[in-house]
Amino acid sequence: MDNSGQDDPGVFPPITAPDDEIRDRAVARHTQLTKPVGSLGRLEELGAWVSACQGVCPPKPFERPRVVVFAGDHGIATQGVSAYPSEVTAQMVANFLAGGAAVNVLATAAGATVRVVDVAVAGETSPTVSKFKVRNGSGLIDREDALTAAETAAAVKAGRDIADEEIDGGADVLVAGDMGIGNTTPSAVLIAALTGSEPVAVVGRGTGIDDQGWMRKTAAIRDALRRARKVGADPVALLRTAGGADLAAMAGFLAQAAARRTPVVLDGVVVGAAAMVAEELAPGAREWWVAGHRSVEPAHAIVLDHLDLKPILDFGMRLGEGSGALTALPVLSAATRILAEMATFADAGIAGPADAPQPAATPPPAAQAAAPEPSFTEPVPPAEPEPPKFTVAPPLDL
Repeated sequence: MDNSGQDDPGVFPPITAPDDEIRDRAVARHTQLTKPVGSLGRLEELGAWVSACQGVCPPKPFERPRVVVFAGDHGIATQGVSAYPSEVTAQMVANFLAGGAAVNVLATAAGATVRVVDVAVAGETSPTVSKFKVRNGSGLIDREDALTAAETAAAVKAGRDIADEEIDGGADVLVAGDMGIGNTTPSAVLIAALTGSEPVAVVGRGTGIDDQGWMRKTAAIRDALRRARKVGADPVALLRTAGGADLAAMAGFLAQAAARRTPVVLDGVVVGAAAMVAEELAPGAREWWVAGHRSVEPAHAIVLDHLDLKPILDFGMRLGEGSGALTALPVLSAATRILAEMATFADAGIAGPADAPQPAATPPPAAQAAAPEPSFTEPVPPAEPEPPKFTVAPPLDL
């Protein structure tokens, strides 16, 4: 566990970037594997990134991928910005625990395990997930703060502590997931506040709202953004004003993972909003993240551009829960195993690029001098082309 002795959970140590020397060694190793250089495209880049994060080349295949789903409700959901009622959040937490959600199925397929954390669900949940609960729901952000200062600090600290627990428990790659009815609204506000975007640029359909819902959501984002822009330069104050306990915990989790030198696969727009705040809290943290996918939520494209991250997949997904990141995780695992387990030309006894036949050498100058001088013929101008011949079509029989 490493909180670097800081009493303020919003203060992080300087972030050390993944090892560039190891990355260079990984790139060089790819030139020796039994394939044409660059023939595996983005897989080569991803494998080198994992190697740099681990600080070893070849990298070690992932042994304990771990998904943490942060659950919380938002007061703004009462304003008709979602297609589902707030009660669904607690019901979905129970579904996660029963193994019946998309995140459970995708995690199993990717070889990962799932942890659910109730940070601000507006209802009772199992004691197994409520250890870090900060409050029941977050404030109505278009007219009041999402959290108090103490609650914001507690939520960020919860995220840091959860990251420490998972990394100390052996997790070697992390995925952050989200669950909360209405959570794309505060996410859009955070994204707009940090990028200067207008409400209409960040508002999306979320859970599938109709046009009337979209207009209500746009108005809510507009009003919340007026309050958020006043504190946009202070990431902790921004979380307090316009975020929520789940978003604050995710931001602490992502920043702490970077401080602990552990790679993270990011999910969609909600996790992306938390990641943008985490980058403000711990500059350089983004070097430890890879974007699992591109969400169809309009604000997610702004997130990816702001963090300079290129998504692995673009499948038109918008579920959340960590689903997009988990769908991409097998690709990242494959990239890691290729670099770690594929044979080199030397290992396989195959002629590599350096052993390919070389083109014949240019004849020496003496031989060139002995050759007869070429003869030249005066060029003849080409003949004038004949004028084109046209055939008149017979008149149409109308």
